[in-house]
Amino acid sequence: MTNRVKIETTGHEFTVNSDESVLDAAIRQGIHLPYGCRNGKCGKCKGKVVQGEVKYDEELAALSEADKAIGMALFCQAKPLTDLVIESREAETARDIPVVKLPCRLEVLEKLNHDVMYLKLKLPETERMQFLAGQYIDFLLPDGKHRSFSIANAPHNDDCIELHIRHIADGKFTTGVFANMKVKQMFRIEGPHGNFYIREKSNKPMIFMAGGTGFAPIKGMVEHALNAKMERPIHIYWGARALEDLYMDSEAQKFTKLNPLIKYTPVLSNPKDEDNWQGRTGYVHEAILQDYPDLSNYEVYGAGPPAMVYAAEDAFAAAGLEKENYISDAFEFNKD
Repeated sequence: MTNRVKIETTGHEFTVNSDESVLDAAIRQGIHLPYGCRNGKCGKCKGKVVQGEVKYDEELAALSEADKAIGMALFCQAKPLTDLVIESREAETARDIPVVKLPCRLEVLEKLNHDVMYLKLKLPETERMQFLAGQYIDFLLPDGKHRSFSIANAPHNDDCIELHIRHIADGKFTTGVFANMKVKQMFRIEGPHGNFYIREKSNKPMIFMAGGTGFAPIKGMVEHALNAKMERPIHIYWGARALEDLYMDSEAQKFTKLNPLIKYTPVLSNPKDEDNWQGRTGYVHEAILQDYPDLSNYEVYGAGPPAMVYAAEDAFAAAGLEKENYISDAFEFNKD
């Protein structure tokens, strides 16, 4: 059994299954209602039920009798008994989501290839970091410095933050990731940051261009698009030097099997002899232009090395891509 929920302030509608909360259903379908802890303790998801009824599995300290009397609800715990009309803020841009500082514990540390490490950071049970797929977090270091990395998972899996960190020669922090970082180690992070996220009001086909670990935010964005059942075509291009640098090639290929609207084209700039590479070669942005010489009706999302991002900006503009339809995240190195 399902119930429909309409957000009165925006007109957006979504469905809620009998075993899930209003917030869980919204996140599952790409609707960005505000929240904090997701367990009924912080009250940040509080909104008004204008029409309909909800139930709770237990009493909630963050919802007072006075709140209930005026129709307020905690949407992270509220389960619909009927169709609902609700009043709630809805995040549509990065400005709508609060930046928070949280402790976290390193739960998984795994090498993906010779120079990329996978990190899974476990967040506190009582707190969450709301984010848009594609944004990034900062590590807050003891000396006051920050180190920024893109979030590699989608918002519907928000109990952890996933990162792909490449070892940078002479990079103190990334060298420490490979040499000294340990599972169960504690850190403080801040986020979310950045304007690299899907413009969901658009209906244009999307081209995702990743260079190196620029695949991290794009992976999260594709996972979000799949989870939200977006019906816009997606073509992922991943540029790397050699075959070993496509550190999650099987994951990218899996996306194409999950949705026929998704295509994937890896592009190697300097394949090794032992790669026996039969695929595309050269620069990734040039491969995109070969396939899409007219970009006037597309959105392009590019993440990775600055040289790639900025070269593509000029080349894509010459191919008709409107400036506002090129959304990019250039991975500039943090300097002390």
